[in-house]
Amino acid sequence: MNVLIIYAHPYPASFNAAMKDKAVSVLQDMGHTVKVSDLYAMKFKAVLDQDDFPQPCNREYFSIPGEQVAGVRNGTLAPDIQAEMKKVEWADFLLFQFPIWWSSTPAILKGWVDRVFAQGFVVNLLEGKVYTEGLLSGKKALISTTAGSPPEFYTEGGPHGDINHHLMSLWHNTFEFCGMEVVPTFYVFNAAVMDDLQVRFELERWEEYLRLL
Repeated sequence: MNVLIIYAHPYPASFNAAMKDKAVSVLQDMGHTVKVSDLYAMKFKAVLDQDDFPQPCNREYFSIPGEQVAGVRNGTLAPDIQAEMKKVEWADFLLFQFPIWWSSTPAILKGWVDRVFAQGFVVNLLEGKVYTEGLLSGKKALISTTAGSPPEFYTEGGPHGDINHHLMSLWHNTFEFCGMEVVPTFYVFNAAVMDDLQVRFELERWEEYLRLL
């Protein structure tokens, strides 16, 4: 299986980095081929704008969906977008590793989705190619994420509410919308206050989870 890890954390010695490294090691040990898009190390451009379309199809009116469809069809999107698209095409399984910041993803990961998951590449709205007919059907997606608060904060009656609702725009409105099968999310809570023993425990739990995929 070809696995693409999209990793978003700015600190190379972070727990998220350890989870990414563990995933690479375990998945390769299982016989899978792994590529990593380390967005901060790549200094990936997080803002979708007109520079993404060096050969616009309409110079009088800037329509993002129209430019994306034309750019995908003609192979004229910005080079960094096309490079990531090739990785997505190659992958059977996409693993997204990131911390939850303000109930969402880091901005650099949101920007990766905005720019790489272009219309005409992941969905075709005019032809109804969404959800089960999405252009990424046949691929799987997994979110692996960390939260600073304890798990009881992220329950239906907790202060933050059900954590699955926080990420629904990603796993449902993005991944499933594009046709991917979504594997249950792997969560690590209290990530900001773990001691060495807890870190080892969570990394072992992560390895066990990966080996069951």
